This record gives sequence, structure tokens and C-alpha cells, in this order.
Amino acid sequence: MKRDLQKMAGASHDILIIGGGIQGATIARDAAQRGLKVALVEKKDFSSGTSFASSKMVHGGLRYLANFEFRLIREALKERRIWERIAPHQVDPLPFMVPNYGSHGQKWLMWAGFFLYDLLSFDRKWLKDKDKQLPAHRRISKDEALKLAPGLDPEGLLGAILYYDCQMYAPERLCLECLEEADSLGAEVANHAEAMEILKDGDTVLGARVNDTLSGETFDVHAALTINASGPWADYVLTSAEGGNPSRHLIRSKGIHLITRKVSTDTALLIAVEGSHVLFLPWRNHTIIGTTDTVFAQHPDKVSTREEDIAGLLEKAQKAYPMAGLTRADVKHFYAGLRPLVDTDGNPNNNTAQDTYGASRAAEIVDHEKTSGTKALLSAIGGKWTTSRHIAKQAVDKAVKKLGRPGLTTCRSDELVTWGGATGNFNAFKQTLAEKHPDWSQDIRANLAKTYGSQAPRLIALAEKTPALKERLDPNQPFIAAEVIYAVQEEMALSLEDVVMRRTCVGTLGRPSETLLSAVIDLMRGPLGWSESQIAQERAQLDIHFGPGAH
Repeated sequence: MKRDLQKMAGASHDILIIGGGIQGATIARDAAQRGLKVALVEKKDFSSGTSFASSKMVHGGLRYLANFEFRLIREALKERRIWERIAPHQVDPLPFMVPNYGSHGQKWLMWAGFFLYDLLSFDRKWLKDKDKQLPAHRRISKDEALKLAPGLDPEGLLGAILYYDCQMYAPERLCLECLEEADSLGAEVANHAEAMEILKDGDTVLGARVNDTLSGETFDVHAALTINASGPWADYVLTSAEGGNPSRHLIRSKGIHLITRKVSTDTALLIAVEGSHVLFLPWRNHTIIGTTDTVFAQHPDKVSTREEDIAGLLEKAQKAYPMAGLTRADVKHFYAGLRPLVDTDGNPNNNTAQDTYGASRAAEIVDHEKTSGTKALLSAIGGKWTTSRHIAKQAVDKAVKKLGRPGLTTCRSDELVTWGGATGNFNAFKQTLAEKHPDWSQDIRANLAKTYGSQAPRLIALAEKTPALKERLDPNQPFIAAEVIYAVQEEMALSLEDVVMRRTCVGTLGRPSETLLSAVIDLMRGPLGWSESQIAQERAQLDIHFGPGAH
């Protein structure tokens, strides 16, 4: 991918997408697959907001059963299967255990809920790759539950339910793959490019005035149709487009996650506590604990993880899983994100509630010509990671109709694999990689296969041309120098944060060692022309992720 805002500004586009999270990325992928001329701008880096700060799950939304949102659950379960198939290197089955501390009557109520969940996921085995097929739920005894999760409190435990959903290895990488595919099909994409103002001629949107946040230059990007896919920032974009009175409002739900030492086996836990649930998710030999659901009434740029946020979630986790003995010292990393929830009441001051745990995750595709008379503008609002591909399909379907392009109605985003998804059976792919490159360390090969999928041989070829690029960035980590060069040359990485947090993902488990950071900086400074003062700024920006107030 090559970032060229001047070229983007000089071209004509069918669609301009504002927002480079998973929703914008899946819209770009779908639209480019159909042959539309696409431009996409993201004010920070791709997948740097809500799409980064997730639970790293691809799931059906089990708890939506309580709201009787069967259509949403069914949609998510179908999309879960599609993601398994089109991104086999990134999406894997994950067993979940739900312990039962209630009465025997509640035990049967739980079983009925999971029976319904299985019925709604009737296609969970419609995959050629048997490794991706998900079993039905089953009840397990108290003793079996304690073997799987020794940290559970045995007092009052009646047994548990074991069921399956899916987990992503690196959601920020999967988002990037959607953009890489769109780019390969002719889309023009740019990170660190903020849509500052919506351009209009009367009531018709013409595109956006875009600020290159690295150079300070501004460019006007024009398109026949603009799609607002900016997540928690969506109503701020609409304020510019609709004259200060947006026709749709959001409720922003703040969710934080903690990453701790590994506290259980490879089975995830969903444990009821204080009227909600706490998740314990095994991930990269650590545990992700999440999440909170609280209304966030400030500007989305100001979201952060406070020390009291960490303490509050840690306290709930300690109640849910007391024998694990978790303390603040066990927290290796933490992050906060905002879920953009559709405000069905349309009230801009609807932020007095403290808890959004039970709020719907349904999405809405808005044609603003119908809501406010603003022409050539659509918004994709709400939704969640799992259903982003399907929401994109609906948005592009509507865009094709508005553009008068009926020959482009066929969506193939559910059939075509992602940029790294052409692995076939992933275990067989890893075995083939091992046979072709027996001299490579197993942990490095495994990380390259999971991170880059079918593109991993390109990384290996790059490294083998220059032996120094085969070197580890840190003696205790499986990341190699070639990944940094590849990120800069091929994946539009323009900052230290881009590489550490979202290309190599070395920072997602906490602050990297100084050895690793120095190695990354040495590899980037030449190609990007960094001065010593620029390096200091890059370090300071990265540090935001690892101290109190981290995003």
C-alpha cells in the first residue's frame, strides 16, 4: 500500500469512506471487489480506535438472548462462520465455560438458553475445514469444571456449560488485510488523514476536506457518494455534514480490558457477577479480562483507562475467580475503547445512564437524504466486529443503488478470502511452512503464519535476501526485523506506534523491552528520515499506551 493524498485528491471516486476501523475497511473491501472506485481516509492509523480495543472475539452474542434479539444473534453466528472460512489464520474456535452457582432450576434455564443458541448456530459445521467446525454445547460436572478452571470458587458450584465461539489472533491485522485487499483492487487508502470538513454544494455532499496530520497539508477529496464509517466519531462527522444538528446520535459505551498473567487453562470463562459478566479469555499465553459497559459522555478522543477503571474491573474479576489470586501487579497491560451504540431515542443528552451492558448492538445504515435532506451521504452506525462484513454488504448495496450502478449488486465478500486467508487448512499450511523452512525457529514460523497467513512466505523471502532481517527484535520474542521493514514498505506504517501496536503487535501484551524498541527505531529511522527529536516524539506517543490514562 502506498499513501498518496495528492493522487487521491486529484482522482474522481465513486465512494469516499471516512473511517479506517473494521467497518470502514470491510466497506472498502466489498466496494472494491464490486468494481467501485474507492477512497478511504482514517484520521489516525487503521484499526487504532474501537477496532483495536476489542475483546478479540468473533461471537454470536450469547447474552443477547436476554433481549430476545434472535435476528442479531443469527446474523452474528452466520458471520462467525464466514470469518472462520475467509480468514482461517486469524479466527479460531475457542471453548467457553459458564459455571453455574445458582439453583438447580437456574441450571435448567441455562441449558435451555444454550440449546437455543445451538439451534440458531445450525450452520456451525458447514465448513470444509474440520478444524474450524464448532461442537454443540454440553453440560459438565463440578469436578470437570474445576479441572478446566482451578481458580473457581468450589463453594456452591453445581457444574457448568461448555460451549464454543471464536477468537481472533490479531484483530488489527485482520482489519488491515481488508484494506490491503481493497488496495490491491484499486482503492486508494490513507491513514493519518483526518476528514476535517464535509464538502457540500447546497444539500449535496461532494466529499471531504482532508488534513494530512503528518505534513499539515490539506486536500479536497471528491466522490459521488460519501460513507460515514467513523464509529464513535460518527455524529461529529454528521455535525459537519448536516449543519450542526446531526440526524443521528450515539451513545458511547466505554469498555476496558486488562491483560494479565495466564490464570486458567485454554478454556475461556464467562462468569456472572454483580448483574453482568466477567470474561477470562486465554490469549497469547496470557489472559484478557473484560469488559466494562459504562456511558462515556465526553469527546471520543478523550477516552482513556484510569487507575480507578483498572481497580474496578480487577475487583470484579477477583470476585468472579477468587482462587486465581489476581493483584494489580498481575496486570501486564490495559486498554480502553468506545462502542458506538445507536441512540434509538434520538436524544443528544441521552447519557445519564451509567451502564450500557443490556443495550443493543444492532446496526443502522442511514441514508441522510431521507433523514435530513442531505444528499449523497450514508452512515454505517452501531454494530460490532463480528457483523461488520454483513453491515458493509448492506451499506454497499445501498450505495450501488444510489449511484445507479445495478450491474454491481453481487457481493462476494463472503466467498473471497482475506489478503492472508489463502492458507487452506491452517494446520496443513503451518506444516508445509515448516517443511520448506526447517532452519527457521518454530516460534518465529508460528507467529509469521498466524500474523500474515498466506503472505508469510513474502516475509520469509524478504528476510532470506538479507540475513540481518532474520534476527529477532528481542531474544525472548518471536518477532523479527523483516516485519518492521515489511510494515514500512508494504503496509503504510508511518509511526513507531503503527509498527509496535498494529503491524507487528509486539506492544499488545504490554510495554516492549528497550532492546526491542531500539531495534525497531533503528530499522525505521532511515526509511522514514527520522531526526533525534522525531524519535523522541515517536517514543512519547507510544508511551501513552503503557501508563495511566492509556487509550
